Amino acid sequence: MRVAVKRSLVAAMVIAVGAVSIAVTTGEPVADASWWSPNEPRTFEARHDYADDAGVVTTLNTNGPTPVAGHPFFSSFSANGRACVSCHQPADGMSLSVDSIRKRWRETGGKDPIFAAVDGSDCPSLPQDKESSHSLLLKRGLFRIARPWPPRDLDGKRIEPEFTIEVVRDPTRCNRDPQYGLTSAQPMVSVYRRPRPTANLKYVTSVGFPFEPKQGLPLPTDAETGQLISGNLLADGRMPTVRAQIRDAMRVHLGVTGAVPASTVDSIEAFLNGVYSAQSVHRVGGLLTDGGAEGGPEVLRDAREGDLQYGGAPIWKEFLPWANAAKDASLTAEQRAFRESVARGAEIFAKRTFLIDNSAGITNMGFGNPVRNSCAFCHNMQRTGMDVAPGQVDLGTTNAPTANSSPELPLFKLTCREGARPHPHLGRVVYTQDPGFALTTGKCIDIGKITIQQMRGLAARPPYFSNGSAQTIRDIVDYYERRYRIGLTEQEKQDLTNLMSVL
Repeated sequence: MRVAVKRSLVAAMVIAVGAVSIAVTTGEPVADASWWSPNEPRTFEARHDYADDAGVVTTLNTNGPTPVAGHPFFSSFSANGRACVSCHQPADGMSLSVDSIRKRWRETGGKDPIFAAVDGSDCPSLPQDKESSHSLLLKRGLFRIARPWPPRDLDGKRIEPEFTIEVVRDPTRCNRDPQYGLTSAQPMVSVYRRPRPTANLKYVTSVGFPFEPKQGLPLPTDAETGQLISGNLLADGRMPTVRAQIRDAMRVHLGVTGAVPASTVDSIEAFLNGVYSAQSVHRVGGLLTDGGAEGGPEVLRDAREGDLQYGGAPIWKEFLPWANAAKDASLTAEQRAFRESVARGAEIFAKRTFLIDNSAGITNMGFGNPVRNSCAFCHNMQRTGMDVAPGQVDLGTTNAPTANSSPELPLFKLTCREGARPHPHLGRVVYTQDPGFALTTGKCIDIGKITIQQMRGLAARPPYFSNGSAQTIRDIVDYYERRYRIGLTEQEKQDLTNLMSVL
């Protein structure tokens, strides 16, 4: 099969692996069918393969070939012209890469629906025809998320926050904007985040604990189904279920007014429950199911219900068989070296321990501060690398002093009120680029906490972290090395980078 070209790579090549022939070109991006626009008369097939910088990312559709004309996931419902697919592209692992965003700006002159003023620009009050008004989306793939202040619960009832919030730095000019800022008639806090993938949802929604161990609280139940809620959806946990998230996204991001019909929600949910996405081919390592490896989206699709949580198939185990690559005479020396590197990366991910310190949601749970463990301590869910323990974690990606320097992002000063429980590691005053879960709960202990997301299809959807502060997979490794002083060698950093490039 020939794989559609998604974006340019470093060198012109044809990668032949087994029965797969991957055509990859260089120079200016070529026109292809990788971008899915709303309301197109196309069919979403059972399998879609797209080239990315590491090789091929594959999206499976177990619903079978799905005509998209009139399907609510692919249809626009309002004047801003967006559909769900606008920000969840199969060529980007059902998320949206910054390369795709930049390409759409060039091809449409900034007229694509993803640049809608509501969240596709730095602030709706800015002149929307200027590239500079969409700087965070074009440079870091960040959409504006406007959170009400004070926080509101799911019923719209005011939550009395434990902290005050002050704007220290406002490069987008939205948090001090008279219409959209903190002092407006309807006060809002504007933070900027990456879209999370809408694939592999049976893992995202599976429940590993009957309680939330990070705070010792019972898990909430879904009022619609009576089922326990996983806590692994949005970065700030503001919507508890897929159905609630669909309704919220259609209202906020798609501009739908009025109630969303239950049949629309049903159709989108059913479609998403059948979508699986992961890297399937590496341009050096080859097919990710060769040599005993268990990569690709098929293993995600075929996992049994009892295999979704912690146990026999954590994400790092999929590539341990590649440690035997030296014995395969059919491989080139480059392939053997790469596969062995991936296997070493899997060993490091699972077994290399280091001191995890000052990370709320981990080191205030009774494990101790610091606690010695490995990457797999938190990234423990089967096949996807999420956390089976529901709840959010502050890894320091948005809070000072550990966050990457990001002068283009807002900076807030949060001051815990007298009598409130302070942040367990940062005290009563916290400087942060994004208060995270605290904008949902209003609690000081939750400042900077972010929901751990899945690790599949990473090569197709840079940049990384909720605020896009890691431009490359290697930048992820470098952040953790700096944050936790792991002591990785250059080879070990490359081994971890190679592992994450094949997930």
